[in-house]
Amino acid sequence: MPETPAKPAAKKTATKKTAAKKTAAKKATAKKTATAKKTTAAKKATATATAPEKKAVAKKATPARKRESRAAMVRRAHEINRELAGLYPYAHPELDFTNPFELLVATVLSAQTTDLRVNQTTPRLFAVCPTPEDMAMIPPEQLEELIRPTGFFRAKAKSLIGLSVALRDRFGGEVPGRLEDLVTLPGVGRKTANVVLGNAFGVPGITVDTHFGRLARRFGWTTAQDAEKVEADVAAIFPESEWTMLSHRVVFHGRRVCHARKPACGACAIAPLCPSYGEGETDPEKAKKLLKYEMGGQPGQRLKPPADYPGQPARPLAAS
Repeated sequence: MPETPAKPAAKKTATKKTAAKKTAAKKATAKKTATAKKTTAAKKATATATAPEKKAVAKKATPARKRESRAAMVRRAHEINRELAGLYPYAHPELDFTNPFELLVATVLSAQTTDLRVNQTTPRLFAVCPTPEDMAMIPPEQLEELIRPTGFFRAKAKSLIGLSVALRDRFGGEVPGRLEDLVTLPGVGRKTANVVLGNAFGVPGITVDTHFGRLARRFGWTTAQDAEKVEADVAAIFPESEWTMLSHRVVFHGRRVCHARKPACGACAIAPLCPSYGEGETDPEKAKKLLKYEMGGQPGQRLKPPADYPGQPARPLAAS
């Protein structure tokens, strides 16, 4: 009787081995895929966890502000004002002027330039145009050339001629002493109006320029960016009688000590009262080198400063 062939059994065994290998390969592939997914998820989790940590490190550079009540903030604000009054008893508008018209013109010219550059420019200007009537009649090209050093001279010349015509035709050649009238003049906003009212007419006003707004926020008096909102917030803290001089003191401090990029925290007399202490240089010796104008032993911005100014007068514009 012939033997039964073994080939079919061998085929079955080979098939089983092949199936087992395929299953093992699939399991290995699945395992690798799972591992890769876990690794990717872990990387994402690490990245997600790292992002807040990076933000936290960045935030460490800016000191955290302590929460305080409204009443405590107001008390601290008044203390800052008293300290600034002692530090700058000579605070004054840093534009040279002898009458309301000159101050109005100088303030319009001060946009996007320094008060020093305006003070160096206005002597020639007022020698040619001492009154609104004179400025209303001057050829635009001549006026542009006279005010060229202050920058944006074409736009400024247009505003100066426009406000001069308005003063001549609507106000009898006189600068009005009311805010609602001043802001109707070309190129005159609330900031310019408050400068003129406070310093030429003795009418209390808060002048919110870039320095004042920056310090008001650093002092915690406001969180607003809008100038009118800053003005309203600060006006609610101080009595009207303080508004004009407060403006001068804060602006003086902003120009001399509490600069935008590198505040001289280590040389600041009001550091103990400032919730933003530490935003700038805290080392006293390094901070002293950041002081400007009379506090840094340099000339001020006015060519003709008040008699009680402790620093040096500014230098006239060099002849071109």
